Amino acid sequence: MKNTALTFFTAVPKQHNCAQAVAAGAGREALVPELAACGGGKAPGALCGALYALLLLAPESDHASLKEAFAAAAGAVTCREIKTGTLFPCTECVRLAAELSEKYL
Repeated sequence: MKNTALTFFTAVPKQHNCAQAVAAGAGREALVPELAACGGGKAPGALCGALYALLLLAPESDHASLKEAFAAAAGAVTCREIKTGTLFPCTECVRLAAELSEKYL
C-alpha cells in the first residue's frame, strides 16, 4: 500500500491530494471524491490530510494510538505544524500514513 499511495500522490499530472492518495492506496476509491477538499491543511481539525484519511480507514478505538505514532514520526498532527515547524515533507506524510495503515489495520 505504501508504494501505491506514493504513486497516486506523486503522479503527473497531479490527481490526488495527500488524503486521496492514502485512501486510493488502501483501495478505498469510494472515499477519494469525499477527500478532495482535505489536502493542504483543509482536513477537519486542521489535521494532516494523510493522517485524516488514515483515521477514516481505522476503527475509532485505534485513533489515539495512530495519532500518537504519526506525531512521533512527523513531529505533529496538523498540517501547519508539520509544514512550518517540523518540515516533514508531504510525501513522507503519505508514506507514513500508508505504512501505519499496513502495520495497524
